[in-house]
Amino acid sequence: MKNSKVLIILSFFAIYVIWGSTYLFNKIAVTELPAFFLASIRFFTAGCIMIFIAFVTNADLKISKKEFKNILITSFFFLIYGNSVFVWALQFVDSGFGSLIASTNPLFVLIMMRIIDKKQMKKKSILGVFLGILGMVLLISQEELTTTNSTLMGILIILTCVLSWSYGSIFVAKAILPKNFLVSSGYQMIFASLFLASISSVSYTHLRAHETSLH
Repeated sequence: MKNSKVLIILSFFAIYVIWGSTYLFNKIAVTELPAFFLASIRFFTAGCIMIFIAFVTNADLKISKKEFKNILITSFFFLIYGNSVFVWALQFVDSGFGSLIASTNPLFVLIMMRIIDKKQMKKKSILGVFLGILGMVLLISQEELTTTNSTLMGILIILTCVLSWSYGSIFVAKAILPKNFLVSSGYQMIFASLFLASISSVSYTHLRAHETSLH
């Protein structure tokens, strides 16, 4: 019992400190590197490591057409839009504020489950959703946080990213995916990295062409 409590405390520490600090590092990183290029490197590296571990442990790397389709959909909601666009938007928003918005994900999941699955919410869940939305309204209404149009735009984009991640959470619970989580996550990350690398390449080419035309 004591071990369980310790694990719960460590889990929350990992979520709020280790995971939460990634927003700060991403905020710093996007000031030096294009956001989508940065994300493509991260996902490709992590994806290859996962697939390698799966291969070494003799996991089945073959996937069906249905699993492949669901991997693409999940990759989009979680990694391409939910994460990478979020990181891109951090250039307009403070990293701490961005992580606060991200923490509203469970609230949106509850709301979507009510709308999509018609799942009844308990009184405590309803209270939590109400307080969460109220907190978001109070945060966004602070003038010192939304002093420019670009900041407001960043906040709105981040909110759509949270919605994307929330819907992805509901979709993945029903989707047919590879049973091995390393295979599933690895393929999702590799696909996302290739897609984001393509976007980054097109953006860079367009930027170079624009700079050339100015000269």
